[in-house]
Amino acid sequence: MATDNLKIPTVALGTWAWGDNGETGNGYFGSRLTQADLENVADKAHATGFSLWDTAMVYGMGRSETVLGQVLKRFARSDYQLSTKFTPQAAGTGDDPVANMLEQSLTRIGTDYIDLYWIHNPADVARWTPHLIRLLKSGKVKHVGVSNHNLSEIQLANQILGEAGFRVEAIQNHYSLLYRSSEHAGILDYCRKERIPFFAYMVLEQGALSGKYSPENLLPSGSNRAVAYNGMLPQLKTLTDELASIGQKYGAAAPDVATAWAIAKGTTPIIGVTKPHHVDGLVRASNITLSSDDIAELESLANAAGVNTRGWWEREMLV
Repeated sequence: MATDNLKIPTVALGTWAWGDNGETGNGYFGSRLTQADLENVADKAHATGFSLWDTAMVYGMGRSETVLGQVLKRFARSDYQLSTKFTPQAAGTGDDPVANMLEQSLTRIGTDYIDLYWIHNPADVARWTPHLIRLLKSGKVKHVGVSNHNLSEIQLANQILGEAGFRVEAIQNHYSLLYRSSEHAGILDYCRKERIPFFAYMVLEQGALSGKYSPENLLPSGSNRAVAYNGMLPQLKTLTDELASIGQKYGAAAPDVATAWAIAKGTTPIIGVTKPHHVDGLVRASNITLSSDDIAELESLANAAGVNTRGWWEREMLV
């Protein structure tokens, strides 16, 4: 039985890395994950009350959805919420590519409805947004959001949905200490004004803000994230050292503080979880209340790092 209320968690669980196939050099994150490993992660998340899982068809071209579906079979469907996405750039050529992609996702995950369905990237807002209305009316999608849309695109999507009696119920954009474009472009203000939850992805910049990696300990060789981040690790050291230092004050670690910063900014961070101890970090992050001085210092050091972590798939939010 589906719930009509979208429960907004303090932190959502990300499964982008679950799409990696485990072969060296063949994966965005360079992750080697087994189903047993991920079942342990899911058990820990379930036991600690984290229950919104975020995936997408394009995460490993179906692998993430498939593995997530297998792992979640151990729980009652009412015990968790599913978030997945329609990606226009991967759309088929049938009469209704959005419905077709949704059906494929439902089959892979092994469910008959999605709690939160997103348009992943804004190829043509006027073209793709109306398709969400039919899915909402069908009951196969309970709530809808848009991801990687700029402010004018969000407003247009909201207008289109509003004319049919629906609305944009969530926004999901890249947002971190190193990449605050949604804040600068007025999207966070718009979300507050319209009471739309903002989900922040890449809060830890694919591990670059975890404190685990440094010029001496690079991100996994052959992975896309190594190409994106290894060159900027020297500029990030002062910031990651400060994240660790603030963490010590709160009995927490560097990534917990980066996550707590995103919570303090009024967002719901989506944090990738591939090991049970990652879930422990989310518990700590949820219980940290950073001071205004902590936030100001972190943002100052992040600005001073002078790096641009905009993903290759993202356009500038300031237009």
